[in-house]
Amino acid sequence: MRISLITPAARTSRAGNRTTAMRWARILGELGHQVDVSTTYPDDADVDLMLALHAWRSAPSIARFKAQYPDRPLIVALTGTDLYHYLAADPEPTLRSLDLADGLIGLHDDVPAALPERHRGKVEVVYQSATARAQRWPVSDDAFEVLVVAHLRSVKDPLCAARAARSLPDRSRIRIVHLGGARDQIWADQAREEMAHNPRYHWLGDQPGSLVRRWLTRARVMVLSSQQEGGANVVSEAVAAGLPILATAIPGTRGLLGPEHPGYFPVGDDAALAALLLRAEVEPCFLAHLHASGAERATLFAPAREREGLRRVISRCMEVRPT
Repeated sequence: MRISLITPAARTSRAGNRTTAMRWARILGELGHQVDVSTTYPDDADVDLMLALHAWRSAPSIARFKAQYPDRPLIVALTGTDLYHYLAADPEPTLRSLDLADGLIGLHDDVPAALPERHRGKVEVVYQSATARAQRWPVSDDAFEVLVVAHLRSVKDPLCAARAARSLPDRSRIRIVHLGGARDQIWADQAREEMAHNPRYHWLGDQPGSLVRRWLTRARVMVLSSQQEGGANVVSEAVAAGLPILATAIPGTRGLLGPEHPGYFPVGDDAALAALLLRAEVEPCFLAHLHASGAERATLFAPAREREGLRRVISRCMEVRPT
């Protein structure tokens, strides 16, 4: 089958949408499909099915495809900004995409609850996968390294861990290692300013995925401080690496780690995060509890499960398409 896979993230981007699109293109290719990845749908593209990431940003491509091929299947993968921003801030394009879609992909368990009731039956949850690395970096002997993997933009609250680290007692050996590119010069300046005044914070900038995955095997804890997420793949990567996670108690992360995960803190609550960081450093039982909680979810993020999820949603849409 010929599939047009649309992602708003540019070819050179290291954003999550681009990473997801390229992984799905590979999986769909392994399933025997011919996949073309692009940022917009070309007017003259004769394809059998469209899979579009982002209901709002890909809305023009979605509408164009359905206008040209109303009887061909359309699948829309929902992002965090679709679910937790645009449905309220600019609902018309988002709802139009949901109405046109024959199937919807959600990346975590709580996606259906975020949608209008009429669309919930279309949702197939497909967890983003990750593969455990056999080779691990040795942990630091002189610091308790805490990893942040997030581009510097407001929705990620990327300096939350740095702010929390400022209040730690002098005896703490915690060091924040932050990987992620700055959205603009203002964010880069803020990160450099934080480094200048906070010796616990180290921003290493945008890094290739291979290096990020190596850091996931070295750090002692990962912090995900986002204000909203659609189902961050870095959670899957951390779980596969055996890295304990501290995260904001948002639907997009609770839907991956489960409601009982012990490492949640309120959005923007630096003090709560600081307390959890210190517990992770000085209480081996708490660190082990965090690790065990993630390990219980590991089977959700197996590559075979993601592959089967994509196969299932495509088969389902082909079965219900108009004749």
